[in-house]
Amino acid sequence: MSQAQSISNLCNQRAVAIKDRLASSNNCSKTVKVDKTDYVTQEAVILPVNTPDLLVEIGMLYACQAFLMEALKSKEKEMTNLRIQMFQYPIDAPQREILEEPDTLPLVDEQWGWDQLSDSEYSEYLEVEAYASHIGQFIHKKGKLTELREELVRMPSIEWMTIKDGEKTPVIITKHHDKDKLDMMHEKISGKHREYEQRVNYYKAKVKNLVSDENARIQKENADIWNDFNSIQDAINSEYQTNYKAWLNNRNEWLAQKEAEREQAIKDTAQLRIVVDGRFQSVIDMFMKKED
Repeated sequence: MSQAQSISNLCNQRAVAIKDRLASSNNCSKTVKVDKTDYVTQEAVILPVNTPDLLVEIGMLYACQAFLMEALKSKEKEMTNLRIQMFQYPIDAPQREILEEPDTLPLVDEQWGWDQLSDSEYSEYLEVEAYASHIGQFIHKKGKLTELREELVRMPSIEWMTIKDGEKTPVIITKHHDKDKLDMMHEKISGKHREYEQRVNYYKAKVKNLVSDENARIQKENADIWNDFNSIQDAINSEYQTNYKAWLNNRNEWLAQKEAEREQAIKDTAQLRIVVDGRFQSVIDMFMKKED
C-alpha cells in the first residue's frame, strides 16, 4: 500500500509540474534598455512542441492516480469491514425450564368441622345448644330467676299507696315464692345448664380438633408437594447450569476461532497486491524504474 501511495503521489507531482510548465508559456519576450543596457522583463516561454502529448500524459497521470487511490480505498474498506465484522454464534443459549407452581390443598374452616359430624351428632348439638342457651338466659345475671331471687330479698311485707289526696292506704304484700325454694330451683336448673353446656363445649372442642387435625394433615401434604417441586426445580436448575456452562465454553471457543480467522484475513488482505490495469502499466513502470 505504501508503494501504491508513493506512485500516486509521484503521478500527482509530475502532472502538476507539466501543468505549471504549460501554464507558464507566453507569446513573447520583453526587454527594456536603460542607459544602453538591455534588461529582460519577460523571458520567452514557448509551448513545447509535444504539448498535445503532454496533455495526454497529464490525463494519463491523473487517471493512474485515480485508479491507485480507488484501489487503496477498496483495500482499506475491505480491511475496515473485516475489523468491524460482528460474529453471532449460530447456536442459541439453552433455556431454563420454568415450572408452574404446584396446586396445593386449601385449609379447612370451622364449617368443614361441623360438616364432619354425623346427622345424629349435629342434631344433638343443636338440641343441647338450645337448652343451654335458653336455660342460661333464665338463670344468668339478668335472667328472670335471678331477678325474682334478688327482688324477694328486698321485698317488704307492706306498701303504701295514695288513693285519696292526703290519705295513704296500706297494700298488703303476700309472697307466693319462698327464697329457699327459689335457691333450690336455681341450683337444680344451674346443674342442668352445666350438663347441657358441657355437651355443647364437647362438640365445639371436637369440631375445633377436627379442623386442627385436618389442617395439620393438609399442611404436611402441602409441604410434601412443595418439597417434591423444589427437588425437581433444583434438578432442572442444575442441568441448566451444566448445559449453559458447556454452551458458553463452546461459544467462547467459536468466537476465538472467528477472531483468529479475522486476524488472518486482515493480514492476507494487507498483503494483497494491486492488479494494475494494462492501460496504466506504462506509468507504473516509469515510476518503478525511477525508484529502482
